[in-house]
Amino acid sequence: MPGKMANAASPEAYLTGLDGWRAAVVRALREAVRNSATLDERIKWGHLVYTANGPVCLIRAEPACVLFGFWRGQRLRGIEPRLAPGGKYEMATLELRDGDAIASAIVHALVKEAVALNAALGDPTDLSLAKGKATSDRPGTGG
Repeated sequence: MPGKMANAASPEAYLTGLDGWRAAVVRALREAVRNSATLDERIKWGHLVYTANGPVCLIRAEPACVLFGFWRGQRLRGIEPRLAPGGKYEMATLELRDGDAIASAIVHALVKEAVALNAALGDPTDLSLAKGKATSDRPGTGG
């Protein structure tokens, strides 16, 4: 399997290109994400991307792991401490390897909070909105 499914024309085609434990992990994550909120699902940057008022999360199968990432993931570490900060915006990702798991209830909580943050704060990729926004700007985020 290539590192990224750049040629996948649809989410279903992306899944068809996977096998083994990565396929099982991606299918389980996809199902949990899709059952968590009303999101637009598409292939972008060669992997699954979910949006609601801007990008919310991604699922990317790589040769040795599956990445589950959130554009505002640094604000979600209270829900899932394994989210590792990195990249642009407030990105944080969880690296799942063969044998690793994440409970559907945690996925639901992460996605719901990420969607709520986008609703409250706007598109996380709109840097003009990021100026002056602190974690404490949203009630209940513990900032």
